[in-house]
Amino acid sequence: MEIGTITLFPEMFAALDYGIPRIAQAKNCLQLHYWNPRDYADDKHRTVDDTPYGGGPGMVMLAKPLQQAIAAGRKKLPKAKVIYLSPQGKRLTHKGIEQLRDAEQLILLCGRYEGVDERLITSEVDAEYSLGDFVLSGAELPAMVLIDAIARLLPNVLGDAQSAADDSFATGLLDWPHYTKPASIAGQNVPSVLLSGNHANIKRWRRQQALGRTYLRRPDLLANQALSKADQALLDEFLQQHVDVPKR
Repeated sequence: MEIGTITLFPEMFAALDYGIPRIAQAKNCLQLHYWNPRDYADDKHRTVDDTPYGGGPGMVMLAKPLQQAIAAGRKKLPKAKVIYLSPQGKRLTHKGIEQLRDAEQLILLCGRYEGVDERLITSEVDAEYSLGDFVLSGAELPAMVLIDAIARLLPNVLGDAQSAADDSFATGLLDWPHYTKPASIAGQNVPSVLLSGNHANIKRWRRQQALGRTYLRRPDLLANQALSKADQALLDEFLQQHVDVPKR
């Protein structure tokens, strides 16, 4: 997969030279490219922003340098959709990451200041995404988050593909609790079922914990699912162990 990014600060993306994105690039599963709008400014000061029409604080990114940077990106990545990362976009979910992962090429547009000229969005952007209901100083961090999330879902990147399949949200539920050595820490013991060697019981416990944890922390996720009789029984049993939690 190839991902290009339009950004004023390409040096920030050095963070992707670590962890899973580094592995994805080393395996040639992911190729990253960058275009700086300042390289397409038409004045000696390499101006990329100006004051907003109508007045008000802040600056707005100019359409022309961005448009030319995107054109350069499209020349390199002709099949790419342009994704604008902004607080006004559609909330990005695991399903959305999977859909973007399935694309051969993407171009990520990173805004700064008060954002970009709306006409650039209208004419050049294919989709607009947000990480959540908050504002950052620029879209470089969300772009890196998006690239990292995509990288770990690419084939042959993770050592065990089941890792991604069992993640929170991959099945519509939060992940179950995880434990490692030692078996006891300051009086807190690993649940005995995980030490039993009984894989059927372990699988049942993990499913129950995922259902219960989702109920407690993200009930909105369960509201979108029709639970099977088996899952409902597991959840009811979980809730009986949590007397302060009302049953569904």
